[in-house]
Amino acid sequence: MPRISRRVAAIAESATLAIDAKAKALKAAGEDVIGFGAGEPDFPTPAQIVDAAAAACHQPRYHHYTPGAGLPELRAAIAAKTARDSGLRVEPGQVLVTNGGKHALYEAFTTLLDPGDEVLLPSPYWVTYPEAISLTGAEPVIVQTDQSTGFRVTVEQLEAAVTDRTKLLVFVSPSNPTGAVYPPEQVAAIGRWAHEHGIWVVTDEIYEHLVYDGVRAASVVVEVPELAETCIVLNGVAKTYAMTGWRVGWMIGPRDVVKAAANLQSHLTSNVANVSQRAAIAALTGDLSAAHEMRTAFDRRRRTIVSMLNDIPGVVCPTPQGAFYAYPSVRGVLGRTLRGRTPRTSVELASLILEEVEVAVVPGEAFGPSGYLRMSYALGDDDLVEGVSRIQKLLAEAH
Repeated sequence: MPRISRRVAAIAESATLAIDAKAKALKAAGEDVIGFGAGEPDFPTPAQIVDAAAAACHQPRYHHYTPGAGLPELRAAIAAKTARDSGLRVEPGQVLVTNGGKHALYEAFTTLLDPGDEVLLPSPYWVTYPEAISLTGAEPVIVQTDQSTGFRVTVEQLEAAVTDRTKLLVFVSPSNPTGAVYPPEQVAAIGRWAHEHGIWVVTDEIYEHLVYDGVRAASVVVEVPELAETCIVLNGVAKTYAMTGWRVGWMIGPRDVVKAAANLQSHLTSNVANVSQRAAIAALTGDLSAAHEMRTAFDRRRRTIVSMLNDIPGVVCPTPQGAFYAYPSVRGVLGRTLRGRTPRTSVELASLILEEVEVAVVPGEAFGPSGYLRMSYALGDDDLVEGVSRIQKLLAEAH
């Protein structure tokens, strides 16, 4: 009998975390590595949030188990924040607090999907989606998008991919890895299509506040209220409040689904760490001034990285409208010789870039098709310019 179960053995390592770990290991060994891999703000968590956590440490009530679905005051704060930021009005009983956004994602899929179900997954996609779907025994059905549609899936593509086994659509705007943001009218059209076909929608809104150029991130269940009974909204504090390490996320959905997911969580993890929950309450009940300051910095870096990447022959980088990732096509570089090597995939090119100029990027294969790189611009301005400059100089040698 195999030592590792088939379902776990089939899981691929998170490419983004693997690249980040490799970059950090090289740094620890004294190498001058610049990392564009991890999707986390380079800012510290705002002081008032940290202070709230510190205060919670001294309160004995938080030294013990608390309700598995989340502190009641946090579930209420999430409901109030959701109404404030997206216009979606829900009750605290429709909220489940989870150990980060990934946990919310796994619980949503596990609660809704059975073996044999199909899930429509637009590509490029975040690395965790197909793995989490496959663990349930369901099958991810990849719907490929490209630069011609701004990396946004169309209703026509979804219609062509749907079958009588389709149960769920994963819908993400703003997108990781492309930074694409769907206009409200397209969000509404996709939502109406899903409702008409009786298909669940799991929508990830973790980057809702990171949008640029006057673009608005529209929530599909707000645009199509009829979806309320067949839609789960995922979110968390990680990106908006620079709290990736605090591990607080949530799922919002119909009461019966949230209750079932809470039952699952009661056996998986019990409650989320109370200190982190108190920090999240401080984040959600405070203002968004720190988030706006971060967005201003990300916007500046966004313009810089796109301009510098587009100056490289063979590289084409669309301007992202949301999140904090550039997603350049490097197909014009593949197949050309660089320092005695001829990379033919973006995996090979990313490896060459790391080895030759000590810059860590994530290859497109992690998110679907080859021929792209994902580069987070949530790093310091000086490091960003230095890192892209190294890539510019390296790729200028291609022949």
